[in-house]
Amino acid sequence: MVTGLESMEGIHVVMDYPSRIASMLVNGSIDIGLVPVAILPQMQSYHIISDFGICCDGPVASVCLYSEVPMEDIQTILLDYQSKTSVQLLKILLREYWKKEPVLKETGTDYEKEIKGNTAGLVIGDRALELNKKFAFIYDLGEAWKKLTNLPFVFAAWVSNQKPDADFVRRFNCAIAANIHTYFTSDAFKSLPKEQQFYLQQNIVFTRTADTEKSMQLFLQKLLEPVRDL
Repeated sequence: MVTGLESMEGIHVVMDYPSRIASMLVNGSIDIGLVPVAILPQMQSYHIISDFGICCDGPVASVCLYSEVPMEDIQTILLDYQSKTSVQLLKILLREYWKKEPVLKETGTDYEKEIKGNTAGLVIGDRALELNKKFAFIYDLGEAWKKLTNLPFVFAAWVSNQKPDADFVRRFNCAIAANIHTYFTSDAFKSLPKEQQFYLQQNIVFTRTADTEKSMQLFLQKLLEPVRDL
């Protein structure tokens, strides 16, 4: 789904996976990004500038832990390299919800084929959707967070490293809102498989609310909590 921002004067749109966009925002290569919320503590200053983001209120379907064995038998988890927030969320859920302490391993591309035996894998995005019928045990991180906190979860938000003026924020929000509406009424959306349509309309929540704000602050608080023994 395109952002709908290309028509705004002075905007140059860069497309990449979440963790790379996050690194560009932190190092100042870009001024605004739809970024994983886990990077916010790394920023000297930040401003959440939009009413929109990537959220869920229950199962998200595209951020899951995949395994051939049940949770109690998992010994190692391969971590997705594309999303900092999903990795940090998994660590919190392992500590507070599942109360497990497996070995966590960083990965590169094509690590999904290494998910076997007692080695599970955290996978996000379209790659996750493709795996949803291939594993006996699937642990949805959005669903687990909801059960732990009774709150929705915010995976990504529109963040600026400088405070924009009110007129820019208004135009920015209007552009995103218009794009979301246009996309869901487009032939491109209608041509998607029914499973993907359901995912985009039912699993993903694009609008931030008071509850998503509360959830985001709770998540950021938990990121800063010292690790406790299980």
